[in-house]
Amino acid sequence: MSGGKMLRQIQFWILAALATVLLSGCGSEYLVLNPKGPVAETQYNLIIISTILCAVIIIPVLALTAFIVYRYRDTPGNKAPYKPEWAHNTALEVIWWGIPVVIIAILGYFTVRDVYVLKESPNKEVAPMTIQVTALDWKWMFTYPDQNIATVNYLEIPAGVPIHFQVSAEAPMNSFWVPELGGQIYAMAGMATELYLQADEPGEFQGFSSNFSGKDFAHMQFKVVAKPQDEFNKWVDEVKGTTPAMSKEDYNELKKPGLTEKKLYSAFPEGLFEEILARYSHGHDMDHVMKKEPAETGAKSTDSSQATHQMSDMSSMPGMDHSGMKH
Repeated sequence: MSGGKMLRQIQFWILAALATVLLSGCGSEYLVLNPKGPVAETQYNLIIISTILCAVIIIPVLALTAFIVYRYRDTPGNKAPYKPEWAHNTALEVIWWGIPVVIIAILGYFTVRDVYVLKESPNKEVAPMTIQVTALDWKWMFTYPDQNIATVNYLEIPAGVPIHFQVSAEAPMNSFWVPELGGQIYAMAGMATELYLQADEPGEFQGFSSNFSGKDFAHMQFKVVAKPQDEFNKWVDEVKGTTPAMSKEDYNELKKPGLTEKKLYSAFPEGLFEEILARYSHGHDMDHVMKKEPAETGAKSTDSSQATHQMSDMSSMPGMDHSGMKH
């Protein structure tokens, strides 16, 4: 193959790769790269930093690969030096080991910094609101302990307020994800994981199941609607006044494998999330998630009580009636 023909092929593949990247933006929006809250913004910045640091390695390696393939190709008349006994070069060893080590150290610093930041509420001046998330086959159930309402495959939140999600499952392991608001968190039976998210402005966002959990997991999608605080309060009042309460029988029907549409409930059985958690926890302590310290005194409050909904120790309450409704 002549040198000119090889150069044309290299140019073709470079242009094809660039066209793939550039034209991909003509399709649906990349939700992960469209942050709408402080948590997603922090993660987006980490993605950009990681991409730049990786590009510092990848681009020179690809360029050197193309150069070496061309420079040392086996063609008649190639004047490239041939050194079969050459085996070591200290300067090159320092470069191709030293630069990656430095880049990994920098990347590790930013990753650890952001991991610790994202463990806490993104807004210390506003008291967080708790929402409990339960992954079922194949649907999402959301219970609002402070408002005493429940929804299925639908989530409304007040804009500008940090939401403390407590996440578990009464089904195979799953993953709760709202890409425009932040990264995913696993939902596991007998365990309570936690995640803080916040929508900066009113809007609608798409939520997903990002973990395979059976034949219909791809349909485990839900809409997240962020509204101003007063509109959110009106929605809560509307749900309380126009929808039925969830009974234990309703929940037992919900947890059966199958798909369902959006549902709203004006109340739910008291301690339902805690009961689900205790059923599979085998005595493991979940207080580090379920008993969160309240916001600092003087913090702004949402319309409802912001006291954290604490976990009841079901194993120490034999005969307790969990089918009663909150009032």
